[in-house]
Amino acid sequence: MLLIDKPAGITSHDVVARVRRAFRGARTGHAGTLDPFATGLLLVLVGRATKAQSRLMALPKRYETVAQLGAISTTGDTEGEITQTGRLPADPPQLPTGEVRQRPPAHSAVKVKGERAYKRARRGEAVQMPERIVTVQSFEQTWREPDAEHPGLERAGYSIECGSGTYVRSLIADLGDAYCLELRRTAIGPFGVQDAVAPPERGESWTAANLLELDRALAMLPPA
Repeated sequence: MLLIDKPAGITSHDVVARVRRAFRGARTGHAGTLDPFATGLLLVLVGRATKAQSRLMALPKRYETVAQLGAISTTGDTEGEITQTGRLPADPPQLPTGEVRQRPPAHSAVKVKGERAYKRARRGEAVQMPERIVTVQSFEQTWREPDAEHPGLERAGYSIECGSGTYVRSLIADLGDAYCLELRRTAIGPFGVQDAVAPPERGESWTAANLLELDRALAMLPPA
């Protein structure tokens, strides 16, 4: 298994493809997608580690996000069409924890009738996303301040720990008029981004020295 610190601007699939080439075509996968604009920890599985994918994907995840308050985005992040409303969420806001009913963003990788929702959304189709129940262990506002670049708007930081399948973009959008400016995954279960490495460059070859042995990784997990 590899702990990769994904940079912004590339997809999780791009990272997996780079790792596959770096290990000369070895079977690869990952344990939890990160949006292209997001950064942080991505668990990339190599060889027999791919058989542990479902167990690793079920681990709780921790995120740090910066939100723009007083504006909305069609995608819930910086890549969508932005509309400033000037309507600010309450301070402090009501931050839901426990089991939360959530509707994933239309610009997400969830499949709708066999096709990724974001592909339909990009074609201009109206996409009705099914609701789901997700688990939010903790959701804290860590700071909030006026946005010096946009008078009347504010920015705020949030720390979130949540279960598999949770969309942080939706948690932020549900605060009111808000969207994600930055999103970084800092941990997946016992694995932290501080121990991660940058993805391989194109044409770069890696050796087993870069890998975390599967048995050692599984020993770090709580009992199944």
